[in-house]
Amino acid sequence: MINYNGEILSSDTNLSNSNRGFLYGDGVFETLKIVNNKILFLEDHYFRLMASMRIVRMQIPNNFTLEYIEEQVLNTVNANNCNDSARVRFTVFRNDGGFYLPQTRTVSFLIQTSPLNTTQYSFSDANYEVDLYKDFFIMKQLLSTIKTTNKMINVTGSIFADENDLQNCLLLNNEKNVVEALNGNLFMLLGNKLITPSIDEGCLNGIMRKQILQLAKKIENIEVIEGIISPFDLQKANELFITNVIIGIQPITKYRKKEYKTDLLEELVDRLNTLI
Repeated sequence: MINYNGEILSSDTNLSNSNRGFLYGDGVFETLKIVNNKILFLEDHYFRLMASMRIVRMQIPNNFTLEYIEEQVLNTVNANNCNDSARVRFTVFRNDGGFYLPQTRTVSFLIQTSPLNTTQYSFSDANYEVDLYKDFFIMKQLLSTIKTTNKMINVTGSIFADENDLQNCLLLNNEKNVVEALNGNLFMLLGNKLITPSIDEGCLNGIMRKQILQLAKKIENIEVIEGIISPFDLQKANELFITNVIIGIQPITKYRKKEYKTDLLEELVDRLNTLI
């Protein structure tokens, strides 16, 4: 079952072939995690969604309150019997009409869900190898920091990773600095410094990124920095890991010939589970 503009419908319902999200990537979305019938980090997701809609000049409906969004998401996961633990995608797209210039600024929304197996965040020590993806670059601009429905760099990068037996790839910006992974933000432990690319480098303004920054600042002897990571820094790092709301924290075990530890990562996972 899906939720289309507040109505629960069969999941095989077809959208219009004039859908602007399909034709032009004219949409934004949030990926949410449900645990025990609760949306994790709801306020952070809500305010990022509102900011994203303003950035792309969508008309925000009067009923798009935090309470309304929460109600619609929980109605959908309950309709699909996955309210214990679920992944939710909340997509907002501009309504049909026009070419590059839309005929309207009004929007519709679609909610899709899929069940998850666990409620706690955890991580595996299985091999997780990454490399740089250099076919395309992320621009240092505001649009790069939000989740739009145009994710061609992530799609082609995922294909590149699959073709080269990699578990993920790291993306570069137009100044050739490391920005993020294909599916989340990047953190690097270098000595006692925990570094993540700053938002003005073009990385996603991630919800889990925000939680990890807050948790790490409470750990003694760890200096937290939002700055620049060059490709040369990666092979000097003690730890590398990826964050997003669904997986929590994913350790990177290998980049080229360099292998990494997971000591700080383990402490952060424990603190994250305590937080939720």
